[in-house]
Amino acid sequence: MLVGSVAAYLLGELAGYAFFRALGGLGLGALVAATVLTVRQPQVSVQRDLSPDRVERGRPALATLRVRNTGGRWQPAFAAHDSAGAARQQVRIRRLGPDSEATYRYELPTSRRGRIEVGPLTLERRDPLGLARNRLATGETATLWVHPKRHATRTVVAGRPRHHHVGRTADDSLRGSADVRDVRPYVVGDEVRHLHWKATARTGQLMVRDFVDPDQPRLTVLLDTRTDPLPAATFEEGVEVVASILFAASMAGHRCRLLTSAGADVAAPGGALASRQFLDELCVAEQSDERSGLLPRALTTGASSGGAIVVVTGVRGTAADLAPLLVRYSSVTVLGLGPVHGVAPILGARVILAADAAEALQQWSGVIG
Repeated sequence: MLVGSVAAYLLGELAGYAFFRALGGLGLGALVAATVLTVRQPQVSVQRDLSPDRVERGRPALATLRVRNTGGRWQPAFAAHDSAGAARQQVRIRRLGPDSEATYRYELPTSRRGRIEVGPLTLERRDPLGLARNRLATGETATLWVHPKRHATRTVVAGRPRHHHVGRTADDSLRGSADVRDVRPYVVGDEVRHLHWKATARTGQLMVRDFVDPDQPRLTVLLDTRTDPLPAATFEEGVEVVASILFAASMAGHRCRLLTSAGADVAAPGGALASRQFLDELCVAEQSDERSGLLPRALTTGASSGGAIVVVTGVRGTAADLAPLLVRYSSVTVLGLGPVHGVAPILGARVILAADAAEALQQWSGVIG
């Protein structure tokens, strides 16, 4: 506009055409007016709240924007731009009087699972002709957790095998019941009635029994994050299966553990906080192209874990991949997702083949029921 206005004015002067001089003057005047209208940045305070900040995929999530005029003069209208991942949202802010406040609400995208950074806000004032604009970044960023979609399902109840023997069990066994966890040297304060006389006679020092609760439900879920068995679309179905099973088990008060073949390892006692911890972890679960095996190192080393394990993988899983689990867990279930090509039976494990998450969990509920 500036170059065109100057060129038109010079042409009018050189050629003697008043029309071109007037045209150049109008252009320069429009530029001056645009600068005057946009030179002052909005003098406002902005606060954004997410409701809720954790939402299931596909469910609505709203952002509430509170804009307050902190000055003693009227604030002309302007626009607020907010970003939520790759999506952008524009909110038109009306004129604000001195010390007045306005509230605006807009919906955030929840069509894809993930942890979405919302913000920062960009306040923008531009003239009616769009010749000039003034931008100001303000406000803090917020995090929107889009959890995987969950399906109604039942939860498995499987505790630890009973240990009526002398020796150690898993290091994370729970204390306080009537089955032997360990036999250890006596320390002052131990119950005398828990003395183990055979071990005392064999070692020459006082030995006492340590007890656990063998019926405490334990559930481990392993998610295959390799790209070969699970294409991207099928992987999302697998994440939904894992989220549904862990949510049901955690809300039932069971101790659960989430593992991925990429190495993630999250364990938590039952309850609402535990379920949120698992869902947050599944928000950021991604596939890996590394040529690693199905079982992470945490499942192939250490003491026996007991309880039940569910393996969510593609239909090309083999018995050789799962052999170490059959001696470590009292119940092994394999959920194979994708186009069903057939899988050889795995001795000692239940195999469920399904095309998607809904079908897999329907079969799962029937098997454990």
